Amino acid sequence: MIRKFFTNANIVTPYDSGVPLAGKLQGEIRHFKKGCLLCKDGVIEAVGNEDEIKTSLKPRNVDIEIDCGGLCLIPGFVDPHTHMCFAKRREEEFNLRLEGKGYLDILRRGGGILSSVREVRATSEEDLHSMTLQHALSALQLGTTTLEIKSGYGLDTKTELMMLRVIERIGKETSLDVVPTFLGAHAVPKEYAQSPDEYTNLVIQEMIPAVSKQGIAEFCDVFCEKNVFSIDQSRRILQAAREAGLGLKIHADEVNDLGGAGLAAELKVTSAEHLLAASDKNLYAMAQKGVIGVLLPGTAYSLQKGYAPARKMIDLGVPLALATDCNPGSSYTESIPFIIGLAVLNMNLTPSESLVAATLNAAYSVRMEKKVGSLDTGKSADFLLLDGESPAILAYHTGVSPVVEVYKRGELIFSQ
Repeated sequence: MIRKFFTNANIVTPYDSGVPLAGKLQGEIRHFKKGCLLCKDGVIEAVGNEDEIKTSLKPRNVDIEIDCGGLCLIPGFVDPHTHMCFAKRREEEFNLRLEGKGYLDILRRGGGILSSVREVRATSEEDLHSMTLQHALSALQLGTTTLEIKSGYGLDTKTELMMLRVIERIGKETSLDVVPTFLGAHAVPKEYAQSPDEYTNLVIQEMIPAVSKQGIAEFCDVFCEKNVFSIDQSRRILQAAREAGLGLKIHADEVNDLGGAGLAAELKVTSAEHLLAASDKNLYAMAQKGVIGVLLPGTAYSLQKGYAPARKMIDLGVPLALATDCNPGSSYTESIPFIIGLAVLNMNLTPSESLVAATLNAAYSVRMEKKVGSLDTGKSADFLLLDGESPAILAYHTGVSPVVEVYKRGELIFSQ
């Protein structure tokens, strides 16, 4: 049993009252200007004002005391939406977009997701693991301590199961908490281009049972979008996944208002992602059902598109989370600090709202809120020290990471 006492810290954290923070509470935080954090065996025992906690500590033993030097201390980031398990970058595609080729146009030509499918199908499990590990460790150094990773570049049962094995290994071999998501319905593979309903049936009748039997995936996701999976196809896939015991997520209304946000509310999924084109009516329905909106400003930045209407979503009561969407095509970044900068400067979120979105609400969006996302008693001592006076430094100091140190379960994992 090791008890560690982190003192002289400027602590800023959301407070977990048992629900995601939404509306006027989206940016609700606790601030201890001269704060401290006490943890035992990696679990938080106390957090608050240093003078008060030191007084109550007198009868206890502290094995290690660490002076944080007055630095800002925040919870470790939770990145709830990534596709970082891939085999090859798509830099050439980036250049094509700069020349004016659209995302769906590139997809129809066999590029986009389908090019990543070809690469993953052709690679070895070890090589795929090596590439994924590289991205995961980069994210860790940038302050992410909990990470969702999706499959979805296999689009056949064998390769999807391989991807999930790789994702599981990342969680076992690193300090990260990793949440694996099955995304067999990421695109319709080339061999089913003329029969998307047949592929939908394959996902439902073969892939989901195999994924359930494998027992690695926590969630099932589906890309509900024009020329990808329809509302009806998405509903069938998600209902089958729920019956198989998987949590539900949905890529919704990224390019067109297909009604994915409405389906998210109808099925009361855990989270709906993207939402750039979602209608006010369906966003309000999401808010009424407690569906978390996961916003991905890195994708809008990379695709040079408009950003999701974050302020409108807050006004409608949708609890917001932020994620990198790290993938080889439309948002190649592992940096939550960069995402927070985009959210503050391009989506008009406050630094406090962005912090909540990248920590507590993000934890709720991957059902990890009981363990991570805020600095509360009983949760894991996952936190960061920042080179700044407040979380605003994440947006203010542009183009760099102000993360000085990363702690996971009270252990120093990374230091600049």
